[in-house]
Amino acid sequence: MVSLFCLYLLMCYTYILYSETIDKFYIGHTCENIDERLRKHLSNHKGFTANIKDWKIIYFETFENKSLAYKRELEIKSWKSKTKIKKLIYNSAR
Repeated sequence: MVSLFCLYLLMCYTYILYSETIDKFYIGHTCENIDERLRKHLSNHKGFTANIKDWKIIYFETFENKSLAYKRELEIKSWKSKTKIKKLIYNSAR
């Protein structure tokens, strides 16, 4: 039981946020609770997500470690294509 709990704690994510206000995606990765990470994006801070308060998690993938999550983040960002990101999100909802 303890090992299963430890695996849960070590889960990392690549995630996509969406803001309807600015019609933009934000792609990131984290090894903390994904809801906590969203809360931080919505809090007062500096950075791309700072001034927008309607970010929503619209997609995420889980990984065993930070390195894999970061690699996937970079892969998605390398697409530089809103259409390809929308297709990823759409296909995951099926």
